[in-house]
Amino acid sequence: MNRKIYWVYILHCENNAYYTGYTSDLSRRYQEHLQGTAKCKYTRSFKPLKIAQCWQVFDNKTAMKIEKFIKTMIRIEKDDFIRCPEKLTKLFDCKIGSISTIA
Repeated sequence: MNRKIYWVYILHCENNAYYTGYTSDLSRRYQEHLQGTAKCKYTRSFKPLKIAQCWQVFDNKTAMKIEKFIKTMIRIEKDDFIRCPEKLTKLFDCKIGSISTIA
């Protein structure tokens, strides 16, 4: 059985803020953020500098749950998950993504 993979990602933006989202195609979505398409309201104003961290998730509901979880965090907690991404993998059914293959 071929499972669909989703990505939960944190972008580091030019205003030094983080933007969190999820997608089924991280490379395409990152390019949309860089281009400032209509789907990307926040990153139209504050361009992403890089993908700070990403995780592979194996179902849409878990991806949404993780995105919501990260969005409720304060900055220092997000910094911790970026530095130690395995902490998130212990809380949810996901694995650390490979940033080097993106963009």
